[in-house]
Amino acid sequence: MLRIEPTGQILGATVHGLDPRRMTNGEFSAVLRALGEHGVLCFPGQALEAADLRQFSARFGDIQVLKGIPHVEPGMPEVTILSNVKREGKLIGAPDAGQSWHTDMTYSKTIGFVNVLSAFMVPMRDGRALGGTEFTNTQAAAVDLSAAMIARLDGLTATHDIEFYWEYMRHEKGSQRPALTDEQRRQRPPVHHPVLLTHPITRRKVIYVNPGFTTCIDGLPATESATLLRTLLDHVLQDKYRYVHEWTQGDLLLWDHIGTWHYARPDYGPDEHRLMKRCQVMASKIFELDFQQAMGLPAHAA
Repeated sequence: MLRIEPTGQILGATVHGLDPRRMTNGEFSAVLRALGEHGVLCFPGQALEAADLRQFSARFGDIQVLKGIPHVEPGMPEVTILSNVKREGKLIGAPDAGQSWHTDMTYSKTIGFVNVLSAFMVPMRDGRALGGTEFTNTQAAAVDLSAAMIARLDGLTATHDIEFYWEYMRHEKGSQRPALTDEQRRQRPPVHHPVLLTHPITRRKVIYVNPGFTTCIDGLPATESATLLRTLLDHVLQDKYRYVHEWTQGDLLLWDHIGTWHYARPDYGPDEHRLMKRCQVMASKIFELDFQQAMGLPAHAA
């Protein structure tokens, strides 16, 4: 029987009694509601290989395919390999993903909805797991905004740009990824999203900016924009909103891109092996009223 066990912290719950390869519609609805409420869901001992991972992820929406990315499952570009493992002297996965605070795909017109990771190898040292993933809760942070700040943010949008994060990883984090080509920049131009976004599951407001991809608050002078954006980023990153998932081999982890940011701790060395398989799911279904009603989510808010 399906059972959701909250961590008791600001984020996180463990899902028991469910086979993610054979979810009923009722189970899927319960998982969606738990995702909105807890932000990060762990299915222990349920790491899915690529085909099953893709099938499970596709229940939530369209899976992102990043063209030209070499580290994907053979014949399955929807499934990315994240790893520092080498075979015949070559990395089999992308090793530097996520090692700064961000939430994925805010740079897309159709934003990201969920990330799904299967853990096959977890780095260990002295009996302790390394490479934990930190999260922060943008729903809880929005609840704590003052009435004056909410009034100030009402109606504002922000610019999100993939190149901003891409160049940060190259120049500040030492990533070996090449610069984006002109064609890649044309395919992913800057986009604009509300600073206060209504979460499609809970109907609560979230602070929808992030350090990775947000370049400015639209329509404000540069200095005012930078100050307001920094205020929001610092607010969301307060310790009281944060949670850490410490990985165990075999974990299947599902998290909400809309209500959280995340950061992958780079606290392990090249000989401490980490191997994950990942699907990124777009918010191509979750905002649709018919889908929401079918899943028994709260009534649509105008």
